[in-house]
Amino acid sequence: MKKLTRKKKHQLRRNIILLAAAGIVAAALLGMVLSVTGFIYNRYFAKHPVVAYDKIRVEQPEINEDFLTTNPNSRPGTKLKHVKGIVIHYTANPGTGAKANRDYFESRKDQEEISSNKVSSHFVIGLKGEIVQCIPLDEIAYASNDRNSDTISIECCHPRKNGKFNRKTYHALIRLCAWLCDRYEIESPDDIIRHYDVTGKLCPLYYVKHFDKWKKLREDIWNKVLDSQYKS
Repeated sequence: MKKLTRKKKHQLRRNIILLAAAGIVAAALLGMVLSVTGFIYNRYFAKHPVVAYDKIRVEQPEINEDFLTTNPNSRPGTKLKHVKGIVIHYTANPGTGAKANRDYFESRKDQEEISSNKVSSHFVIGLKGEIVQCIPLDEIAYASNDRNSDTISIECCHPRKNGKFNRKTYHALIRLCAWLCDRYEIESPDDIIRHYDVTGKLCPLYYVKHFDKWKKLREDIWNKVLDSQYKS
C-alpha cells in the first residue's frame, strides 16, 4: 500500500474539515427552517386553547333595549337560528352617539324598500360606552351581507374620521363581545371578524388600516373570555 504524500495528506485533512464545516452549516440551516416552520404553524395554523364554557361566566354588561319597529328595511323579523360569530362595524359618522345611529336605522322604515335602505345592527356602542340594542338576538340584522344569517353585529361610534374607537367605546365592546362569546360558546377569536372580512368594505376603518390594532382588540376580547373562567 502506497504511503500518502505530504501534499495528499494535507488535501485529505482539508476535505475533512470542509465536509465537517458543511455539515455544521447544514445543521444550522435545518434548525432555522424548523424554527421558522414552527413559528408559521403556531402563528397561522395552531388551534387556540379550547374554552371550557361550562366553567366560564361572563357578566352581562348594561344594555339599553330600544328595539326598532318591525319593518322590511331595518328589522324584517327573520329568525336567527344559530350564531357562529360576531361582526364588528364602525358607524362612519364621526362624533355621533348610539341613540342617533339607532334612530337612523329606525328612520329606514319610512323609506323605499330597496337594498341601500336595508341597514341595521343588533347593537350600537356609543362614545360614552353606552350599549343600545336595536334588534332582538333571535332575529337577524341587515348588517353583514351573507353573514347576516349566522352572526351578531355590533356598530361602534367613533369621535374622529379615522374611525378609531375611544377608550370607553373600546372597553364596552370588549365586555359585550366577551359576553356574547360566552352566550353562544364562540369557539375561537377567529370567529370575531370585521365587516371588511365579509365584503372587503373598509369597516371598521381604523382596524382595517391597522391590522396590529385589530389583532390587539381581538386578543383583548378573548382574554376577557378566558379571564372569566372560574375554578370548580
